[in-house]
Amino acid sequence: FLAMSELMVKGGGPAMRVMTDFTGERYWTLVAEMEVESLDEFERMMQGAGQSEDDQQEFEKIMKGYHDLVESGRREIYRIEGP
Repeated sequence: FLAMSELMVKGGGPAMRVMTDFTGERYWTLVAEMEVESLDEFERMMQGAGQSEDDQQEFEKIMKGYHDLVESGRREIYRIEGP
């Protein structure tokens, strides 16, 4: 996830804040957080907007085998209220 964050920043996207849980019921929880201006921007980013072909290939290399390590997951999208 840290390597993915570097690639996202290189492509003009936001950096991810990567956190791991070490106190909960499941100790192997990873949370990747990022801020974007809009849901549209997030959708464009998820489609690879701003990434060069080389960066897209690097992203695929980083993610190779990733799903073999995942038991479950979910995505939560929050709106920041207030300043």
